[in-house]
Amino acid sequence: MQLKRRLEAGEFTLLAEIEPPKGVNISPMIDNAAKVKEDITAFVIPEMSNAVMRMSALGSAMMLQNKRMETIMQVCCRDRNRIALQADLLSAYACGIENIMAVTGEDPSYGDHHQAAAVYDITIDDLLTAVTELQAGRDMAGIELDGKPDFFMGATANAGLSGNELDREADAAKRKIDAGVRFLITPPVFVPDAIEPFVKKLADRDVFVIPTVVLLKSVGMARYMARNMPNVHIPDELIQKIQKAPDKTKECTHVAVETVRALKAARFSGALIATIGWEHKLPDIIHGIK
Repeated sequence: MQLKRRLEAGEFTLLAEIEPPKGVNISPMIDNAAKVKEDITAFVIPEMSNAVMRMSALGSAMMLQNKRMETIMQVCCRDRNRIALQADLLSAYACGIENIMAVTGEDPSYGDHHQAAAVYDITIDDLLTAVTELQAGRDMAGIELDGKPDFFMGATANAGLSGNELDREADAAKRKIDAGVRFLITPPVFVPDAIEPFVKKLADRDVFVIPTVVLLKSVGMARYMARNMPNVHIPDELIQKIQKAPDKTKECTHVAVETVRALKAARFSGALIATIGWEHKLPDIIHGIK
């Protein structure tokens, strides 16, 4: 389990998000991951992010694991009841997937199947408790398992909040840590100082905080995030810098590279590079970081 080993050794750890295909053609997913596998510790496999139907995180993670690439499989409360979630977790571990990331999941109204009924049979706290119980050798009904998993478990935390909302988010993060979470993935970060208040509130807890670094695709995307994602701080100077650049795509890559470097300098545990469908740009980012 390279991810656990590197984080516990205090090494700055690079993760990359790889979207499963919307279909059965897995070649692009595998090819994009293979190009950077020597520099990426583990690939985060989302479970139908933004409620858009795709190949499952379990299936996609199995494909990459079979190619000897370590993964972090998302486990999502939105689409499955407690029976199916436990079944997926047991299947994942039996297939060599040892890193998981528990998420609540966006409502189906955000996705491409608006008629879909959300499940939400259990909360994120319930899911974390279920994982703990499985690792103790029992399912949620208290029935003994024939062989138990041993996961390295993560979750998300909205680290960019402020005021009372920040206090509530920090309390929620502490509950996750008490339930066995070892690493927390944050929303996009462009200025490390923006999430320092959150990090300080967890100073007494043993957890690895890993900010997300999003590859901006355009000035428009940067402006949209700045206006519509109040918990993500994008400086005006950064937007203006992209706007003035003769090659805006290249400048967006440079921004991602510099953000990763800043996070490393600020002594964060690592960074998750999210290219939002532009996985072919991962080698450019990795090359810039080196």
